[in-house]
Amino acid sequence: MNTLEQPRNPLHGITLERIVTELVDYYGWDGLSECIPLRCFSVNPSIGSSLKFLRKTPWAREKTESLYLYTLRKQQRQDQRGR
Repeated sequence: MNTLEQPRNPLHGITLERIVTELVDYYGWDGLSECIPLRCFSVNPSIGSSLKFLRKTPWAREKTESLYLYTLRKQQRQDQRGR
């Protein structure tokens, strides 16, 4: 699939690793585990272990992707106010 086939999908072309990394950069592991209470985010968290769990657990991946989209919208609103 190319971008033309999914022009309105904001997650198209973004890897799960990038999503988790950006969420950890923004919230930190503690903040991320408060937003989404998963053991992979709260007990000995790492990018690798989180990716392994999220790839096997569709509902957890959906929650993580939803938080990522929410965070992007939040950042865009903040950027617009700052102009």
